[in-house]
Amino acid sequence: MPALALIFNAFVWGVSWFPFRQLEGHGLHPVWATCLIYAAVTLAMALLRRRVWGLFARQPALLALGLAAGLTNVGFNWAVTQGDVVRVVLLFYLMPLWSVLLAWAFLGERPSLAALARVALALVGVAVVLKSPETDWPVPASLPDWLGVAAGFGFAVTNILLRRLRSAPGEARALAMFGGCAVMAGATALVGTALGAMAPPPLADPGWWGWALLLGTGFVFANICLQYGAARLAASATSVIMLSEVLFASVSSVALGAATMETRIWLGGALIVAAAVWSSFARAPAGDDDRRMLSPQDLP
Repeated sequence: MPALALIFNAFVWGVSWFPFRQLEGHGLHPVWATCLIYAAVTLAMALLRRRVWGLFARQPALLALGLAAGLTNVGFNWAVTQGDVVRVVLLFYLMPLWSVLLAWAFLGERPSLAALARVALALVGVAVVLKSPETDWPVPASLPDWLGVAAGFGFAVTNILLRRLRSAPGEARALAMFGGCAVMAGATALVGTALGAMAPPPLADPGWWGWALLLGTGFVFANICLQYGAARLAASATSVIMLSEVLFASVSSVALGAATMETRIWLGGALIVAAAVWSSFARAPAGDDDRRMLSPQDLP
């Protein structure tokens, strides 16, 4: 049951691109959709857990956690609705690279030779994914590419902050992340709308409400499954099962014409996933129970 719960969680996030695109088809931009969904969840949680707000004054790092989680969700949700889904998901899973560099810079954890090897493996995979015949150098070539990379970086920052805030109550961390997603998405949506890059929410059109409800409900149940499964399985097993999101995203997007699977995508993706799996089995520093490769499902 724990493994099945985690697989369901990965399935929800792996196919989340489809309802986001349906919402966009009804005129609701994915950033606005992210804002409205997380604002509703944050409001409900804030009313049920009002005492948690006082912790933000005593632990300002919770605010940074919210901003990092918000960047992750805005970037990922926006990217998978605009670009090639498989390409975006693979760029997002650059966790071995960002985690090693950030842990070195902010936690003082000097990378081992094995960690540097994982970084090199991930970078080679990214170069293979990005290098197409029409590009002279394998760098992100579009807005979805950059959003996918930025979302992965934001998630690595979230990982670091969660480790620093492991003594904080889980409710406070969850509220910070939900609220950060709502605030970051709201700020981005307002600026984008003011600049004419995004249309305002079509409140008079009821067609998108059903998809928004479906997506929000899926996220809630996915999070419950994550908490159930992750609490009952080893961290290494959890991390590897989470990578099934790449499979769900690949199969669904290719079947529905939202992605293409060329030979270089298969090869580069295999290298990136191999680096992520290797990272999930890396030995944790002594006394660090939270040392594991997180996945998008660890975010609200």
